[in-house]
Amino acid sequence: LAANLSMLFTEHPFIERFRRAAEAGFKAVECLFPYDTPPETLSEELHAHGLQQVLINAPPGDWPRQRGIGALPGEGAADAAFEQSIDTALRYATAMKCPLVHVMSGLREQGAEESTFVRRLQWASERAEQSGVRLCVEALNSRDMPGYLLDNSDAVLRLLEKVDRSNVGLQLDLYHVQVAEGDVSTRIVQACKSGRLFHVQIANPPGRHEPGVGELNLPYLLEQLDANGYIGHVGCEYNPSTQDTLASLKWATNFGIIPRVGS
Repeated sequence: LAANLSMLFTEHPFIERFRRAAEAGFKAVECLFPYDTPPETLSEELHAHGLQQVLINAPPGDWPRQRGIGALPGEGAADAAFEQSIDTALRYATAMKCPLVHVMSGLREQGAEESTFVRRLQWASERAEQSGVRLCVEALNSRDMPGYLLDNSDAVLRLLEKVDRSNVGLQLDLYHVQVAEGDVSTRIVQACKSGRLFHVQIANPPGRHEPGVGELNLPYLLEQLDANGYIGHVGCEYNPSTQDTLASLKWATNFGIIPRVGS
């Protein structure tokens, strides 16, 4: 399990969340956009607390107006903005020893189109390969992210077939799968069989809370991931239903997340 530091421990300043995650028993962390903090500072925090950074997002453009720029149309300036986003993400990933970068597509109303995203991901895959980093793409449900280009897991898998690069794969968020599609166990099997599953995240609908607070049996689904051969990290990308994050992690003790004595 990996703590998502953009959603967990938000009762503390961002830079302090690394220590808090380690004290809670995590050995791995992920986050959305770490770009307000110098990469050297982030690297020092990871090293100081014995943590592995397993995922970051590439800069998404003018957030939240833009929800990624990977598929937004245009050449020249538009391509240059995407390339700068990837180069920035790879610079951070290299400094943080992070093996995986999530690349967001953008919104249909802003012109996001699959053909542009395919072309740019193919370019980015070569850049990422030089840094020893893999890229991933995620489906985001249309309730939380209206108009996002990729709103279901089948759309992502079709995209990956067209990209056809071994270092570009699927990020499967079980929260988004349940809201957009349902039939989560079948989607897990499909993703594992595709050979393209790079990363998994969890949260419990409808409120995007921790396991045990919502409609999904997430411990069972974690067992399904194991049974189908998934060996990567699982990001805890949820909003705690409790006032402090630590109180929302009782479920995780069965998965090896045990707070340090005195924390």
